[in-house]
Amino acid sequence: MNPQSEPSSDQFSGRLGLIFATIGAAIGTGNIWRFPRMVGANGGGSFLVPWLLFLFLWSIPLIIAEFALGKRSRTGTVGTFRIFAGRNFAWLGLWTAWISTAIGFYYAVVTGWCLNYFQAAMRGGLAEGVDTIEVWNNFLQAPGQVIIFQAVAILITMAAIWRGARAIEKANVWLMTSLFVLLFVALFLAFVMDFEDGTLDGFVFMFTIQPEYLMQPETWINGLSQSAWSCSAGMGMAITYSVYMRKDEDTTLNAATMCLANNSVSIIAGLTVMMAVFAVVDDPLSAVGGGSSAITFLVLPEVFAQAPGGPATQLLMVAVFFLALSFAALTSMISTVELCVRNFVDHGVDRSQAVGFTGAAIFLFGLPSAGLWILVDDSTGVAFPQFLEVQDHIWGYGLLFSGLFIAYSIWKYGWSRYKSWQEENEVEDFDMGDYVENGVSAFRDDFINTGDNDWWIGRWWDVIMYIGFPAMFSILILSYFADLLTTVHDPWNPSNPDGISIILLFWGVTASIFFSLNKYVLVNRMVPTTDSRWPLYIFSRDFELEPRPLFRNVPEGADASIDMLPGGDDPFVVQSGAELPDSFVDEHGEIRSHSMATVEAEFA
Repeated sequence: MNPQSEPSSDQFSGRLGLIFATIGAAIGTGNIWRFPRMVGANGGGSFLVPWLLFLFLWSIPLIIAEFALGKRSRTGTVGTFRIFAGRNFAWLGLWTAWISTAIGFYYAVVTGWCLNYFQAAMRGGLAEGVDTIEVWNNFLQAPGQVIIFQAVAILITMAAIWRGARAIEKANVWLMTSLFVLLFVALFLAFVMDFEDGTLDGFVFMFTIQPEYLMQPETWINGLSQSAWSCSAGMGMAITYSVYMRKDEDTTLNAATMCLANNSVSIIAGLTVMMAVFAVVDDPLSAVGGGSSAITFLVLPEVFAQAPGGPATQLLMVAVFFLALSFAALTSMISTVELCVRNFVDHGVDRSQAVGFTGAAIFLFGLPSAGLWILVDDSTGVAFPQFLEVQDHIWGYGLLFSGLFIAYSIWKYGWSRYKSWQEENEVEDFDMGDYVENGVSAFRDDFINTGDNDWWIGRWWDVIMYIGFPAMFSILILSYFADLLTTVHDPWNPSNPDGISIILLFWGVTASIFFSLNKYVLVNRMVPTTDSRWPLYIFSRDFELEPRPLFRNVPEGADASIDMLPGGDDPFVVQSGAELPDSFVDEHGEIRSHSMATVEAEFA
């Protein structure tokens, strides 16, 4: 389908749909298996202190920024950076989209694990007395089975997003409602287990603050990292879903609701795991701190198999838990795939083609994580997916740069507004007070406090985005590399899958490729000047550049000016359904006809 003939807008039905979709994006397997591990390893309630603090210092401010960016740009990540940071910075949006998609390659495999364990629980394969290490090893070392469940996860995801925003909304409403019900059922059963001895020691540990842990920097760094990743802050998910916002949707309250709901699920899941483990395990902290895969697929089935009430209750407990885990994984997969699809649609690709292409790519590029380098730990006899863990090692911290790029766009806009103020008032010398008043606050005044927000955001947000965020980003990155230097053997060896060099190599190569694509792919199109086929005309340089159109999804009545933005005055940034300019000025200063406008004329 020709993008200019498509409907002019696609939007959620209302705030509830948006909230469910964004909560679904934030809530994933990390809420259910990583959070309890962090609680167990960092002093129970002591960990909750920094975790909750950074919710308000990192996650909510960054999500507010993402909502504001997407609501005004009405495009995915590539288009948002092209509009807000300028044509030369569209590649920052490609980095953001790539990081999320690259995580999706192996996250689809993890989602398949969850689906498999649910069906295994339903048929009694995780009952009391079952060797969970054998179950795990047999599954992980059978690539055919892993690939089948990986494919099922991707097909479910594709079906959920095929028809656009309303389909995404319905899928998330159903999945998230079911997830909350399932988690509360699991929580009740775990409470019964923990209450049997009359101590509720799992519950008490979860909310008891041990001051000595608050004196350890590691507790605070872990709290910051859990908050940073758990809410999907900086991943571009909120940018993507805000494209479907109605005009009067509030960015601030929605951001807070999304993050608070995400943390609520973490608390519920953490309580469920803690109370169940403390009820039946002699050394519960060792069990909880045994690693994410260990606690989820090895320890918890054994724990739930000892639930009171006999085999029926035990089957219900383990099945409910893994079904909830599957739903959490699927809602994150939906947002991951939609983020990628939205960027294709913005650039003129039909949605059904974009969904099919993205789904196929995630499946194919996920195959190595499904079956490559499945090794066995000599000390424990437990199989682990080395290739998958390397991918997580490389791309997991790449998410932090996406958040930094969002902050950079805000800084850049503030500086441009300050320079404009200087010109208007004929002020030449830099003055910090003037900059704070007319530059630092510009983004907040123009795109957050628009009159549609229920919560008025004050200068505290400026302080966080201009000072707090870069400081927290630096702490996370430096602590990560310091940990690698002190704990990993031969960390600078490029062949070491757990080292530093492999991360820097992949980051550097990827950023270089994306930077080079900016001019030739993201903001321009290469139009062949001969009959040569792709890619021959690229190598022979028999092509000319013309602007690549960017189609904004603007719901009826939601149009808002983008002219003041660095990329907002580009005539080829248009609303879906609008006509393209029939000519442009090329890099040599000559006026030329635009090929896509010619195609439009032929269709007419």
